[in-house]
Order: sequence, then structure tokens, then C-alpha cells
Amino acid sequence: MAEFSIYDVLGPIMVGPSSSHTAGACRIAQVALKICGRDFKSVEFILHGSFAATYKGHGTDKALLGGIQGFDTYDDRIRYSFEYAEEAGIKYSFKTADLGEEYHPNTVKIVFHYDDRDEYVIGSSIGGGVMEIVNINGIALRFRGEFPVILLQYPEQKGVIAYVSSVLLSSNYNIESINTDKDTLKNIVTLTVEIDKNLAENLKPAIIGSDRFTFSKYVEV
Repeated sequence: MAEFSIYDVLGPIMVGPSSSHTAGACRIAQVALKICGRDFKSVEFILHGSFAATYKGHGTDKALLGGIQGFDTYDDRIRYSFEYAEEAGIKYSFKTADLGEEYHPNTVKIVFHYDDRDEYVIGSSIGGGVMEIVNINGIALRFRGEFPVILLQYPEQKGVIAYVSSVLLSSNYNIESINTDKDTLKNIVTLTVEIDKNLAENLKPAIIGSDRFTFSKYVEV
């Protein structure tokens, strides 16, 4: 049986008519900003499924634009996020597309354009204001953005989970969740570890800086 928190049942304090279409969307954009960084030159929102069909009427566009400006779900500025974006000189666009059957109907792909690169995050609003990040720059994963998260990718090998766990446990961290996703064709594993408090600077070289990982990222949410 799935476990639900009181947050899942009652939903968040929020601005907007729909927890799925506004609060969840705002949280996706907030976390995407923390993953990719603020120094983007423009941002593109590609809406999928019911997000694509109803994003204007349900205020999903305002929530997404508010989220990438750092507004929280209960921030009344979300109602005026277009005006705030214009004042801040933020360049943005909204598009609709079919991202694929594997994605929840309330899904958005947020593409950040920088001077030297593009980065994207795909997130799904799964109900009650709860969201999941499901892809970062083509890497499939799954986390809700409720705790600080360590994202790691590596060729399949023994001992990786034990290694990361031992580093964290030796410094008195609790692991809130740990998940793996394996690309069987490429034999690549993506490891997602949510922890109960921010990762100390002295631990980052042992995990994020380890040469056993082909991709590593730490996100405070």
C-alpha cells in the first residue's frame, strides 16, 4: 500500500484554483531552477497532456513562471508572475507537445538556455500539490524534491550503494530514500539519494567528486 503524508491528503497552502495545475507546477519550476541555476538567458516551458490542454485556464503558466522566479506556492505574486517577469527582463515561451506515453498527463519540460549550454528538467504534478522530477538532461530518475538530494550516474558495478551509504552514515545522516534506475542497453545506473539534512562541504569530494561517477549533482531543495 502506498504511504501518504498529511500534505498529500490536504494539499499545500497555495495561490490558484488547482493543486495539481498550480501548486505542483510551481514546485516543479522551483526545483528545476535549483537544479540548473539562475543565470539563464531564456526559459522554455513545454507542456504535455492535460497541462497542455488547460494551462491558461488553470493558471499553470503563471505558476511555472512564478516558480522559476523563486516564488513559493502561497506567494500572491504568482497571480502577477507575467508582470514580475517583464520587470525582471526574463525571456520565456510556452509550447505544447506530446512528450511520450511514459509521462504523467500533468507534465512539463523546462528548458533553460544559457550562454554556453542548454539544460532541461522534466517534472510531473501527481496530485495534491505533490510533484516528481523524472528526468534531468536525458537522465531518467525520480524524486519529489522534499529533501536534499544526491544524483549519481555510473557504469554498473558492485559496492556503489554501500559506499555512498557508509559515507553518509559515518557522518550521522539519515537516508530518506534511495532509488536506482538502470539503462539495460547502456549498462548505466542512476542512483538517487535523498538525505535528511544538507550535505556538508567536507563530504562533497568523497561523493560528488568521486571519479567512479560519470555524472554527479547535489541539489538543496
